[in-house]
Amino acid sequence: MSGLVGHTLYAVLGAKAAAQRRLSVAPLIQRHWASYLAGAYLGADIQTMPEAICTDTGQELGYGTVPVAKSPVTGGPVRPFQLTHAGKQYTPREIHHLFYGRSHLTFGWNRPQRASTLPWQHLPDYCADVAEDALQLFGPGERPLAYALGWMTHLIGDGLIKSVIPGLTLHLLDGKYTPRNRPIQDLVTFHEIGGDELHLNWPALWADLAETPVEPIQLHFMRATAAQGRLARDFPAEWSPESEGLLRAVLAENRRWLRVYKDRVLQELQLQQTAEGWQCRAELQQTAGGLTYAQMVDLAHQAGFRRALWQIGEAIADLFQKVAWLVADLRERPDDPDPTWAELTRRWAAP
Repeated sequence: MSGLVGHTLYAVLGAKAAAQRRLSVAPLIQRHWASYLAGAYLGADIQTMPEAICTDTGQELGYGTVPVAKSPVTGGPVRPFQLTHAGKQYTPREIHHLFYGRSHLTFGWNRPQRASTLPWQHLPDYCADVAEDALQLFGPGERPLAYALGWMTHLIGDGLIKSVIPGLTLHLLDGKYTPRNRPIQDLVTFHEIGGDELHLNWPALWADLAETPVEPIQLHFMRATAAQGRLARDFPAEWSPESEGLLRAVLAENRRWLRVYKDRVLQELQLQQTAEGWQCRAELQQTAGGLTYAQMVDLAHQAGFRRALWQIGEAIADLFQKVAWLVADLRERPDDPDPTWAELTRRWAAP
């Protein structure tokens, strides 16, 4: 399953927590909601591209770096998907090795780059530098900052759910974040929390994410461009301007594939009414050890899954609060009228 569901929801809960605390960034997030949520996913997961191509039909398949053994369309052979740039071809795995650590900072660097891993305690300073540069170098508009704030939610969400940092209390089925419990997390997040609790219209929300433009601030916070600004002053290592052209091609591909991929995720997460009640797709049920959808919901409740999501949202607001304090323009920004949670979610409220 995809992190698209989780990272979108983490960002929504982080925005809610920021609004409840009346942080200076909360109204800005509201004004540029789609850019904020796009940053929460596309700002980090650069492997958002096909993994393979069906040899018989030419149809693109899968999600980058997740192996596809055979075509789900025909059952026949597949060939690797490759991104072409400047006369060279790159597989999703090669793209992952080149850029994943640059977007996730505190983990995900390949073995030769492990020394570049950012210590967790330095993350607020790094993010504050990015926030100030968003205003000073990529402004005067607010959209680059909203996108960067969304990217920050991804760092916190991944750090907690993948146990890069402590602070998340969760044991669901067989652990905190495992192949077996990911369908449970996605289905419960999508239907019970996003749908029933928050009344999100997921198709409309993801459609907006896919249409957001590539933000140059991403090349800056991934240090895949010429070094400049407060970020270059405080973090002078690992800048790679020779990577800029390739990364721009990757970011454009991310948006192209998300337009296709989001619809497949929506289809995979649909429930069907059966004689025994609502049920998910057979392959998801099989992955989760044969649990019915009702059993998944009950297990998530027993595990305190909703509380774990609350912890992530509050941790995101903690980072926002530190960043706002470290950036004078955010600390001293005049207060806008406090947005209500109804205002934050009205656009994607299900009809």
